[in-house]
Order: sequence, then C-alpha cells, then structure tokens
Amino acid sequence: MPRTFLKLFAAVSLLGLLGWSGARAEPVAIRVATFNIEDLRTGELIEPYSDRVKRAAEIIQRIRPNVILINEITYDMPGGPDYDEKAGPGRNASRLAALLAEPAAPGLEGLHFTPFMAETNTGRASGFDLDRNGEIVTTIPPPSKKQTDAQRAYGGDCWGFGGYPGQYGMALLVDDRLEIRDEYVRTFRLFPWANMPNAMMPMYSPEEGSDEKPGPWYEGEAGALFRLSSKSHWDIPVALPNGEVVHFLCSHPTPPAFDGPEGRNKRRNHDEIRFWADYVDNAAYIVDDKKQPGGLPAGSNFVILGDLNADPDEGTSLGNPIVNMLLANRHVGDDPHPTSDLPMPGLDPDDTCRFRLRIDYILPSKTIEVKKTAIWRYPVGGGEFPSDHFPVWADIVVPAPTDAED
Repeated sequence: MPRTFLKLFAAVSLLGLLGWSGARAEPVAIRVATFNIEDLRTGELIEPYSDRVKRAAEIIQRIRPNVILINEITYDMPGGPDYDEKAGPGRNASRLAALLAEPAAPGLEGLHFTPFMAETNTGRASGFDLDRNGEIVTTIPPPSKKQTDAQRAYGGDCWGFGGYPGQYGMALLVDDRLEIRDEYVRTFRLFPWANMPNAMMPMYSPEEGSDEKPGPWYEGEAGALFRLSSKSHWDIPVALPNGEVVHFLCSHPTPPAFDGPEGRNKRRNHDEIRFWADYVDNAAYIVDDKKQPGGLPAGSNFVILGDLNADPDEGTSLGNPIVNMLLANRHVGDDPHPTSDLPMPGLDPDDTCRFRLRIDYILPSKTIEVKKTAIWRYPVGGGEFPSDHFPVWADIVVPAPTDAED
C-alpha cells in the first residue's frame, strides 16, 4: 500500500503543476472523485467526529481530488436528527469541508474546499399514498440507525425514500482555487416525471378477481406532481484557471429494486439516468426549479458524476441505461472503466461497492481527456472501510478555450 500511495502523491503533484500554471491558454488537469459515504448523518459531522467519518476523510485526503461529489450525506433540515436550528439548513457540506481542511493522519495535508449543498426529495412527505398500501403517512418516525418498519412506511410515501427529511442527500466539494458559478447553478428537484416525453412511469395491475381497474400507479394529482428525481439532479458549473467551465452533473438515482411487479423503482432509475442523456442533448422539455427551460448548450464540457445505481453488464437495472442512454450518447466520451488494483473476494476489479456491482461513475464529455482513473479500496486508520461503496477518481484534462490567445 505505501508504494501505491507514493504513486498517487506523485500523480497529484503533477496535476498541481499542470493545473495551477496561471497560463489562461493552457489545458488544465484536475482530479475528480465521487464517494458514497453510506448514510452519513449530521451527528457524525459534529465534534467529536465519528471514527467512521474520520476514516472517510483520510481516504479523501489520500486521493486528493480537486472536485468530489459525496452521496448519502444528510441535507440537515427541520425534522432530521441532530438538526441545529441556529446554524440553519444545509450545513453538513460545510461541516465536512471543515473536517477535510485539517490533516486526517500524520503526513497528510488538509484539503480546502468550497462546499455546495441543496435540498433533496428524500424523506419529504408527499401527502399521497405513493406505495399504494392504503395509508398516507406524513408523520416523521423516531430516528434510529437501523431502518424500522415505521421509517419504511414513512419513506414509501415520500417524494424520495428516506426515514427523515434530508436523508441520503448530496454535497459537491470544489477546490477553493476553482470557482463555483453560483448564479448559473441549476437544480431539477421538482421536475415532474410525467413531463418527460415517453416517460416509463409505472402502471398498476389489480389482483385477479379484484373490482379495481388497471391504470397509472401514481394517479391523478399524485401522478402529475410526482418528481423524477429521487434526490435531485444538479448542474453545477465550475470555472477553471484557463477560463473554461466544466458542468458537474450530479445525481443519485433510486436503486432499481425494493418494488413490485409494477417496477416503479426500476423505471424511475432508468429515467433518472436518461435525464442526463436528454440534458446534454439540450432537450426542449427540460425545465429547472427556477422555471428556466432547456438543457446544456452544445459544446459544453461536462462530467456526469455520482452513484447511478446501475451496472452496465449485470444487476437489476431496466433497459441498461448506462450503456444505452449514457455511453451511447454522442456527447459522452468513452467509458473510462475504472478498476481497483486491490483484489477482494467475490468482487470484480470494476465493482465500486460491496454488493458486487459497478454503480458509481465519472463520465466526462468527449471534450475532456481522461488520463487515469481508479477505484480506491484500501482501508485506513486501523478500522473497517467507512462505507459499502468505494470512492472512484479520475484525472482529467480540460482543454483551453478555443478563442484563447497563444
């Protein structure tokens, strides 16, 4: 493992020389990562930090990304455990950034990030019987680390599954030498699934002999309002030192499981992934949460980033959306296909989680060159790996603007 660390640090040093040269007309190299830190809650991000989040911080500091998406970090808000009313909502990204700014182990250096966090659909009561069990649950159940029947009942009627508001949220951390273009950030948390042309919305089939009639699983007003995003979809533009902008397209689609014959989660997963293919094609139907229409302009640099909960060659996803929607898209570059150099029993080299699937992705546009990519599986800090997912990272090179001066 030490030899691997030395190689990693050497790569980062090279990236530093390329990325911060100060010459606007040169390409810029950065390291991008995505890490699902399993169900990271507010209490773990308040001192004294949990041992688990400290191990996660050490891993991130060893990878040393310039941009990293964290999946399954609680968006702290009223109704969630350990919420601090004085601090206000959405502070967990800043808390994680503060932890990462301090060395996590001897010999490491802190990382200085600008955090971004926004609301999520998870654990947000809909007021409808979305799981069709005959009961509408809107009361937030008592929190517990292990999922309870009450939490499952509550989550089943939320816009996105969660045992409390904000569970399983997202955060993007960006090297503070880069610039998040806040005024151009777009979110799509509220976008109605029914507004997607040819949406794969589920149908309800009553049991044989029932007086009920078949029809849409989400009926009437529930169907019109039901949100495509189980968490959210974000387009976060980040400006680089050479004047170029990279759009980080962040999401965490629902797992294609935990449903019935109607396949409501499988169908939603497919269309959540499809959304990015349509977005980079600048599909006219798309409208963001500020009511601004359209997708990404042609020629834009982008990176599709996050836990997409779909494997390109195994698992339970519907219609192989990774291959057929993303990798087949004319704007998406070749599959970087990261692998791990640390074999683990039962896992393929490209599996990004302990449940034997590749589901975490960094997929840059064709305008971006991928130099190297990998999956990190090394434990740190003398304890267990801090998540059921492994971080994925990629070294990418973004070209200089075409109108840059020589």
